[in-house]
Amino acid sequence: MLKTIIIVGAGSCIGGVARYLVGRIFKPEVLQSFPWATLIVNVVGCFIIGIIYGYLERHGTLSPQMRTFLAVGFCGGFTTFSSFMHESYTLASTQGVITAAAYAAASFALGLLGLYGGIKLAC
Repeated sequence: MLKTIIIVGAGSCIGGVARYLVGRIFKPEVLQSFPWATLIVNVVGCFIIGIIYGYLERHGTLSPQMRTFLAVGFCGGFTTFSSFMHESYTLASTQGVITAAAYAAASFALGLLGLYGGIKLAC
C-alpha cells in the first residue's frame, strides 16, 4: 500500500508540475479570455490515458505499478476537473452561458477524441 501511495504521489507531482508549466506558456491576458491551458491539458491527458489503455488492450504488458504511475498519478495530477468547473463558471459569469457551454462541449468532445486517438495509436 505504501509503495502504491509513493508511486501515485510521484506521478501526481510530475503531472502537476507539467500542468503548471503548460499554464505558464499562456500569458495572463490570454487565459482571462479563454481557459486554453486547462482545455489543452485535459485533452492531452485524455490522449495519454488512451495510449496507456490502448497499449494494455493490445499488449497487456504494462506493469500494474507503471499503469498506476501514469494513469492515476501523472494523468490525475496533469488534468484538472476542478479548474475546468471553475473556469466554466467564470466564463458563464463574464462572457455568457453560450461561451461556457461551448467550452464544456469542446472539452468533452476533444477529450473523447483524444482518448479515442490515444487508444487507436497504441493499438
